Amino acid sequence: MTPMFSKPRKALAVAAVALGAAFAATAAPAPALADEALTPAQEDAVRGLVREYILDNPEIIAEAIDRLRSKQQAAAEQAQKESIAVHAEQLNFDPESPVLGNPDGDVTLVEFFDYQCGYCKAVFPAVMDAVEDDGDVRLVMKEFPILGPASVYAARAALAAREQDKYAEFHEALMTLKGQLTDEAVDAAAEDVGLDLEQLKVDMAAPAVDEQISANMALARALDIGGTPAFVVGDMLMPGAVPLERLQQAIAQAREES
Repeated sequence: MTPMFSKPRKALAVAAVALGAAFAATAAPAPALADEALTPAQEDAVRGLVREYILDNPEIIAEAIDRLRSKQQAAAEQAQKESIAVHAEQLNFDPESPVLGNPDGDVTLVEFFDYQCGYCKAVFPAVMDAVEDDGDVRLVMKEFPILGPASVYAARAALAAREQDKYAEFHEALMTLKGQLTDEAVDAAAEDVGLDLEQLKVDMAAPAVDEQISANMALARALDIGGTPAFVVGDMLMPGAVPLERLQQAIAQAREES
């Protein structure tokens, strides 16, 4: 009886089996077994060998999936870095974005936040400690009100507070505000820090305020930021309530790489 495969052809088939699962998972083209096409019987035999190999070595599927995920993550991180580079000027030096910390600092830390965000409030002390302890960090504030009308009202009020040179004090008051965020609570916080409430409401109606919020929303979309808080330093994007130590490490790394 003539064998289905010669020894060289069988070796090639087994090699294809070993690579098949990984290539299938990563969507890469599988290598041809030989220059000439296989007969239907040979194709059935190869499929049988593939099935047998996978059943005998099921871990290869997990390995292929892990490799695919690693490649996808690396590609996503690279794309994110490229997007940060493209939008670096708007991220770091937009004249309409408030700046806390040292305006002349050698490292810029950008924060996207919402005054209704519990995680933003929880990380607020760590952010300020990282900035103040370093002494050479520019903290660029990106009002990113995504949690409802009260968030939008607070963001508009905070941006308008710049006209009375009270942004920093008002920002802290809103970040440390207890209880539910309402328009009335925002107004009360404004008065507590010495803002002229009547003038504040006039300044809140300025088109530039809504334009700034819209620009921040568009920038967040461009960077694939969908939640708060989110931090950008150097070419790194760090979502979530980043602990103090991680913020300090990121600042130090950005300084080394600049």
